[in-house]
Amino acid sequence: MKENTMASGRLSLRSMVFGGGAVLMLMPAIIAGTFYTGALQRRAETLLVERLKARGELSASLLGRRLNQLWQEVSALSKIIDVDAPAKSRDSLNLISQLDTRYSWIGVADVAGTVLIASRGMLEGQSVAERPWFRRGLRGPTAVDVHQAQMLAKLMPAAAEPYHFIDMAAPIQKSNAVIGVVGAHLDWRWVVDSLNNLQAPGIELLLLSRERTVLYGPASLIDKPLNIGAAQAANRVTLAVLDERWSDGKDYVTVVVPSISYGDLPGFGWSLLVRQNLDEALATTRELVRTFWLMLGAGAIVALALLYLGSHWITTPLRRLASSSEAIVADGEQTIPYLETRYAEAARLSHALVRLQSKISRR
Repeated sequence: MKENTMASGRLSLRSMVFGGGAVLMLMPAIIAGTFYTGALQRRAETLLVERLKARGELSASLLGRRLNQLWQEVSALSKIIDVDAPAKSRDSLNLISQLDTRYSWIGVADVAGTVLIASRGMLEGQSVAERPWFRRGLRGPTAVDVHQAQMLAKLMPAAAEPYHFIDMAAPIQKSNAVIGVVGAHLDWRWVVDSLNNLQAPGIELLLLSRERTVLYGPASLIDKPLNIGAAQAANRVTLAVLDERWSDGKDYVTVVVPSISYGDLPGFGWSLLVRQNLDEALATTRELVRTFWLMLGAGAIVALALLYLGSHWITTPLRRLASSSEAIVADGEQTIPYLETRYAEAARLSHALVRLQSKISRR
């Protein structure tokens, strides 16, 4: 009775085989799976960032090139416009505005701010001395951020929405002296259309002003200031990548392109943000990881079932032999040991018990 009590407090061989086998089998699989899925997610995040960087740099470069093309035309006008031949110059400006609908207005003002020549004669004789493009244009080549039409608002065709322009201007010089300013109002809708064409499924572009106001992007953010980390990183000299939660409660990976420039294009102070919803971007990878763990879990359940059956198969002969041994101790020759043949060790032990019982019987 004392021996049985001591034995009952120990682990059975079945428990040891099953538990030990489960640990030896599952631990390496779990550790390897953790490393594999972690590496897979990190690789997916790296590819996501690289894709957004490429999209941001390409979009900024294309927009900069298109703006620079217009700037080269305005810059060239400042060198070839002849203020002493207003009729001829007006015809040239009319032709340019007719051939390129991105120009809403092109004009030339003298140093006092009076418009001397303009496309379609609009604003001729009026003063633009207080307009930013003129004041800054007197000092050198300039670009003015998007603004609502002021003086031209009543002269433009009726539209459902107010007109918005971006301005480019350059001084007109003669004998190294500034004698006027050539300015161009560019239709903001052209910039919007250009950015629309640069969009990609699942990836959003946001154009920020110098003051970090959203000029282009999701409708819920237009004309609103951004105070998140991505906006704070705008206007810096290097490209930045951030992973943060936006005002809509969603997490985004955001690449910040600090400026829109190309060649000698005067800066508008714009920054470009390229963002993608983190959950949507990594949905495929996370589904792959989830499938991996489900398959590993299903395989582990099958393996544990087989291990349990295997432990039962191994320990059954030993349990029978243990019972036979206890019976021999209890009643001697009355019990015949079960002849075990399942595996060599059990067979040897079974034969040994038979011989032991024979010796006991002879005595």
